[in-house]
Amino acid sequence: MAKKIFTNQIDEKSLVLLSLYFFQPILIFWGLTKTPINFEFVISPFIYLVAVLISLLLLLLFNKQIFKERTDQSIYLATALVGNTGNLGIPLGIALFGVESVPYTSIINIANTLFIYVFSVYFFAREKFFLKEAILAIFKIPGIWFAILALIINYNGITIDKSISIALEMGAYTSIIIQLVIFGIYLYNVKIKSMPWHLSLHISFVKHILLPVVGIIIIVYFTNLNSFVASILIMELAVPLAVNNVNLAALYNCKPYNVAATILVSTTLFVFLLYFYIEIIKYFVK
Repeated sequence: MAKKIFTNQIDEKSLVLLSLYFFQPILIFWGLTKTPINFEFVISPFIYLVAVLISLLLLLLFNKQIFKERTDQSIYLATALVGNTGNLGIPLGIALFGVESVPYTSIINIANTLFIYVFSVYFFAREKFFLKEAILAIFKIPGIWFAILALIINYNGITIDKSISIALEMGAYTSIIIQLVIFGIYLYNVKIKSMPWHLSLHISFVKHILLPVVGIIIIVYFTNLNSFVASILIMELAVPLAVNNVNLAALYNCKPYNVAATILVSTTLFVFLLYFYIEIIKYFVK
């Protein structure tokens, strides 16, 4: 009975709009002003983005051979490389590496957020708009502008009042909760018999195998990162798909239920793969 009332009376699209246009900008602004920007932290998100962009180029080469339907191609390109670096990556970093990892996981999460609001928004929006309109749709997402504002404030060393900082933190945590509620609403409507296994398993392969492998190759053979930062990077590359993918899929009417199912598959696989990821980190990073 409770499920029926919940489903009938709550409009999930309203929650998506509330999250995307109000709470997520607060989360982005809070995260970007929480830790001072310096050169030491710049290299880790840069390497993260290089690994993601190299993987994206590979997906662009083969996505049409894997999926015949254009919508599935868009979901594949938009979601496969977007990890849960915030809601899961930050607390997991604390659990594995201690609180010292927070500055690194936070700035990597920023890089992931920028990828979402540029590339993922474009691939989702192109199903609803033409190329020009899809590109313009990127700039209609307030998260982009709040990120720019936060970086300007952080770079110039502008101090945020303590009471305002507390309010921002409350909004940031509210954003995380609302995202999980949205995920639950869409997940409730996913039927096991109609799971998009072809889509889900291909995306999970990219997220849990291809992207970490590309990252490991870059870290081991092309950088001189210390083992601590390298370990954090590998972990962040391997985390499951982000719940935020559902928000964008719903916003642009791009099969949000299939995206929710794909996130479920990715998260389940991550639980079983976590032990192997930890062993890989120990082996490759001395």
